[in-house]
Amino acid sequence: MDQHQWDEAYASSELVWTAEANRFVVEELADLVPGRALDLGTGEGRNAIWLAGRGWQVTAVDFSAVGLAKAAKLAEKRGVTGVQWVEADLRVYLPGPGAYDLVLIAYIHLPPDEFGALLRTAASALVPGGTLLVVGHDVDNIAHGHGGPQDPRILHRAQDVVAGLPGLTIHRAEQALRQVPTSEGERVAIDTVVRAQRP
Repeated sequence: MDQHQWDEAYASSELVWTAEANRFVVEELADLVPGRALDLGTGEGRNAIWLAGRGWQVTAVDFSAVGLAKAAKLAEKRGVTGVQWVEADLRVYLPGPGAYDLVLIAYIHLPPDEFGALLRTAASALVPGGTLLVVGHDVDNIAHGHGGPQDPRILHRAQDVVAGLPGLTIHRAEQALRQVPTSEGERVAIDTVVRAQRP
């Protein structure tokens, strides 16, 4: 989906996604000491707001002005400060090198060359010892899971994400199951979760 389509999607409902942080974000990052975080593709801001609520200073980037406006409104409603909302296209956005203790890429699905460039950008933004977390729909989700994009070219494989992070120490790289409530009951989605650290 392009910028205009995302603007329309975010404008069409109160929240496209839940207001709660992604379960793998919580699982992987809850124990980290807060510092400076970069949320690439923040959407409606749920993960950025969760991080800021835990004491992080967050730069949250997305190309949808509608999504960012909703995120800022949700943060204000929750009394959460500490988030800088940045409207930018991740394909050209360049954060400061070595500036962040944490970089998050959650459910950003791009063609392989563009996603590879995004991984390099994310890795270069980390301070030594900084954490990179990548979460997204796994390619096996099409045949065996629920929801998500149906184009295998833009879905993740843990080994492909790892291959795009040379020089980083990999702490987790695997498929993970996520429960999805639907009108027909609970379904299971298959995600890729990769946690890496800059030495």
